[in-house]
Amino acid sequence: MVPGKGEALPCLHEAARGNGPVIVMIHGYKYLPGHPDHCPHRRILSLHPNTSDTRMQSWPRRLGFGTGHRDEGLGVAFGWNARGALWAAQASARAAGSALAEMIGRLHRANPDRPLHVIAHSMGTEVALQALQDLPPGSVDRIVSMTGACFQDRTRRALATPAGRRVDFLNVISRENDAFDFLFERLIAPETPGDRSIGHGLDAPNAVTMQIDCPHTLGHLDRLGHPLPGPDRRVCHWSSYTRPGILRFYNDLLRQPERFPLHLLRRGMPQAPDPRWSRLLIRPALPAPLPFLQGA
Repeated sequence: MVPGKGEALPCLHEAARGNGPVIVMIHGYKYLPGHPDHCPHRRILSLHPNTSDTRMQSWPRRLGFGTGHRDEGLGVAFGWNARGALWAAQASARAAGSALAEMIGRLHRANPDRPLHVIAHSMGTEVALQALQDLPPGSVDRIVSMTGACFQDRTRRALATPAGRRVDFLNVISRENDAFDFLFERLIAPETPGDRSIGHGLDAPNAVTMQIDCPHTLGHLDRLGHPLPGPDRRVCHWSSYTRPGILRFYNDLLRQPERFPLHLLRRGMPQAPDPRWSRLLIRPALPAPLPFLQGA
């Protein structure tokens, strides 16, 4: 597995020659490579996370790396400075996107026929979208955005670039993330006035929105062979990668895209996501009543 950027760039040409897909993994807000408490390479982007926090399960391992198989592919753990105020982290994300484009460009030039995918959480999706601005067509095949912190119009424009038009964009959302989407919209000024986050869904020809706390969506994924449990919290920013079985689903989306084309994924999805805050309005389930015992 190759760490992102910096000293890794010289070895990319050699790494690009292998078999299997390239999967670039991008963390979200609050991480900083090398930080003693917030280094992604010791946590979610590590094969062996150095923590007991259940949210910190290994992305690379769940995505098929570390098996020793010759065709497992190349995992790239791309780190960037996501610390500080939200607006500062967004500016950092755009700068990191340019570095990501340089790295992906090298991999693509060294082996243009090798599939390359990106999976990103929260503001990491902004890094991936920025990279599309500077890449040639066909550089990136699929992007899995896990509750991405991005605006709709910004995302549509990135998907309309030469590189973006060739991308399948999988917009994974959940009403569990509503509070975080709301804060993002209030703290970051959109380039297009009135723009909303992709947590409301995304209308683009090469995108599909999957609301993973929607019973209809979960039923459709079950029929496709990927049963997932329902949500167990009303508010959660991390459920798009901590839900049991969901990283294995992403693994199949990226390693076997022919089994899950966009039209098949769309076929069983609702026309539109549930409205914001709808999950907070659901009454909690009552405990089952005790059986009535008659006296002797």
